[in-house]
Amino acid sequence: MADLKGTKLDPRSGYCPATGVYHSKRRPVKLPTDPYLDVTTFLSSKRHSGTTALIDASTGRRVSFPELWRSVTAVATALLSPPLSVRKGQVVLLLSPNSVHFPVVSLAVMSIGAVITTANPLNTPREIAKQMADSSPVLVFTTRDLIGKLPIDGGFPIILLEESQINGEDSRIVFAIREMIATEPNPYLPRESVSQDDTATLLYSSGTTGNSKGVVATHRNLISMIEIIINRFKLEDSQGQPQVFLCTVPMFHVYGLAAFATGLLGSGSTVVILSKFELAEMLRAITSYGVSYLPLVPPILVVMLAHPSKLPLGRIHKILSGGAPLSRDLIEGFREKYPGIEILQGYGLTESTAIGASTDSAEESRRYGTAGLLSPNTEARIVDPETAKSLPVNQTGELWLRGPYVMKEYFKNEEATKSTLDSKGWLRTGDLCYIDEDGYLFVVDRLKELIKYKGYQVPPAELEALLLTHPAIADAAVIPYPDKEVGQFPMAYVVRKAGTQLSDSEVMKFVENQVAPYKKVRRVAFVSSIPKNASGKILRKDLIKLATSKL
Repeated sequence: MADLKGTKLDPRSGYCPATGVYHSKRRPVKLPTDPYLDVTTFLSSKRHSGTTALIDASTGRRVSFPELWRSVTAVATALLSPPLSVRKGQVVLLLSPNSVHFPVVSLAVMSIGAVITTANPLNTPREIAKQMADSSPVLVFTTRDLIGKLPIDGGFPIILLEESQINGEDSRIVFAIREMIATEPNPYLPRESVSQDDTATLLYSSGTTGNSKGVVATHRNLISMIEIIINRFKLEDSQGQPQVFLCTVPMFHVYGLAAFATGLLGSGSTVVILSKFELAEMLRAITSYGVSYLPLVPPILVVMLAHPSKLPLGRIHKILSGGAPLSRDLIEGFREKYPGIEILQGYGLTESTAIGASTDSAEESRRYGTAGLLSPNTEARIVDPETAKSLPVNQTGELWLRGPYVMKEYFKNEEATKSTLDSKGWLRTGDLCYIDEDGYLFVVDRLKELIKYKGYQVPPAELEALLLTHPAIADAAVIPYPDKEVGQFPMAYVVRKAGTQLSDSEVMKFVENQVAPYKKVRRVAFVSSIPKNASGKILRKDLIKLATSKL
């Protein structure tokens, strides 16, 4: 391989010593060149052999592809028409659990050049009000159960995502979604043209290490990620039939929005939608609807492996895990219990519009601990946080990514944008990583979560992985605990396995025997569970707050 300047790349790792850049080893994906192309038009123009687009797992309701695109056009028509009269660039909030309406609303909003922003239904009214104050939506789609979480004094109209009649319980409710879907579609209604560089989504980052920020993604960002997703998955089974995916992940999250509310609908695949995760309901959906592909987050995989009996997983032949790395024990344990199912992994951020690296085969996933190879059309750098120098293979530094899917900016936050995106388009991920001699990415820890003990850097994830090897520990999290003499030292929150009587001194001794002195755990607290977000990432800030509240 050679880079643009003719400098030789290492074909094994994809690393160019002259530039300090790692290049993806995946085959490049061809992207559309039409500058005036919105993500909805792009998806609806894709040719495939699929017939059923969406299935509601709880009711069995099926939405065909013709019905899906008619509904999208109908809702777009209603949005453009009075009394709503939504225009290009205006923000629309979608506050809802997963449903068959989620893709319809998202695609309709983006088709007219408006911007979709989503919120977690579990958020508090205060958190939702803060996001609304920042994004200023002109319209809200939500369910009857969630209206109470919206600000009372907001002057925004509400559309109910329910089939039932409007009972006049809230004067702000102007339509039910069924009324909008019943609108006669008018694709010729005057509207402003939408370009690939226009804003499509405004998703708020999880805020696990700081204040939540609005991530601005363009139609180009989404289109490029959709092409990567469609090219990544084998979208037909061994009989040549479209794959059936079960959506267990939240659609308000970038993973759910990019893959299930948009991307896979361009492939002809069927998406079976769970409104929320419950193991029994997931298993029923798997067998009832012939699910063949199961994307999920690590906590669900842990529940499946811990179940005392072998679960009925029907036609499933692939599981894709994202959100947090899987341990060797988890992968090996699952393979032993379900030998016919491949486990694949992915790495990404809201700022990268989902997948930046992935394992695409069982063989790649056997490189335990890896997040996979860089996605197509992707460049990476591993940068020393102290010197800002690019690092070669097997050296740990901050991961920087560059590709067509990298966000445009943080919304109304120039300072945060400048600290995260440089002038050459590099996204500073904040993740400490290394890339090995074969081009595989390994995530070591979050840069901002490093514990500084007497100037030494201690990655919490390293100690967590070690703690999980203890036979009496079910789960663990490590945080920085403030100390006047050393700055910070590692503190462990530990979940004991049922029936065990592990002591704090035993935990500390276990770690002490296997790490350098500065990495020792010097404080332990036992808890019933470790707080994590929807994608399985440890909410360290909550544990830090708990620990320091007693100081």
